[in-house]
Amino acid sequence: MPEGHSIHRLARQFADCFVGQALSVSSPQGRFADGAAVLDGAVLEGARAHGKQLFLDFAGDRVLRSHLGLYGAWSFGGTDRFRGASSIGAPRRIGEREVHDHAAPAGPLLPPAPVGAVRVRLVGDEGWADLRGPALCVLEDSAEAEAARARLGPDPLDRHADPAPFVAAVRRSRRPVGALLMDQVVVAGVGNIFRAESLFRRGLDPMMPGRALDEHELRQLWAENAALMRTGVRLGRIVTTDPADRPGIGEAQAWPGHAHLVYKRRGLPCRRCGTPVAAEELEGRSLYWCPSCQR
Repeated sequence: MPEGHSIHRLARQFADCFVGQALSVSSPQGRFADGAAVLDGAVLEGARAHGKQLFLDFAGDRVLRSHLGLYGAWSFGGTDRFRGASSIGAPRRIGEREVHDHAAPAGPLLPPAPVGAVRVRLVGDEGWADLRGPALCVLEDSAEAEAARARLGPDPLDRHADPAPFVAAVRRSRRPVGALLMDQVVVAGVGNIFRAESLFRRGLDPMMPGRALDEHELRQLWAENAALMRTGVRLGRIVTTDPADRPGIGEAQAWPGHAHLVYKRRGLPCRRCGTPVAAEELEGRSLYWCPSCQR
């Protein structure tokens, strides 16, 4: 599932490439036909992310809210003047690229026929965006969208977010901190990779009950996730290793083989102490940690 950094990259891309334009909106698949009819021709006024949810704000108090889930992705294309990423979301084989690979020739914008089950297609002045496979795609007014956002926990990528609600929610819970980090009502945008890597970097046992952690530890954990996620936004990849963990390998070359400290490294030696990395399922997702570094 795309984690919060990917959705913030999506918001940035929509802001850079489509805000201020009257967009042609359609639903080739048909499952968003009514919403597309309402939005067709409306000006996109803003794009924002909160956790794993994307909010596209259209003129007329209309918001297209989406959640990519496990399989969703936005793909993009356009004229030779369009400089967006080719795809952001679940299809990792496509990747998140700063410059798309298949620009159309110069001249009028001629989007290709939709490929696959395209829930929503947005077409602007120089490019288009196709949404496939989302877990959620709804049309709301601003009050409804704000109510949905308010149900989520604070987002570490929001520089103005107050971590106090996150700290309070964890400290009153008996659930393992490794489970609480994945609960979007507790903290928005942290997924399986950031969970494993941030807990390792803070030396915290993922099975420790939330209530066993003090406020200082939790504020450090919040700051760790914020820093890791900002790096993810910048790189378009989740890279959590430090230079000392990958001697001679630069940050840009770290992904995938040298990008993570414990995630998907079950049985391999810990990069810090050599102990085999452990893994087990926690609330339906594989959790990775070092039994020595995270006592």
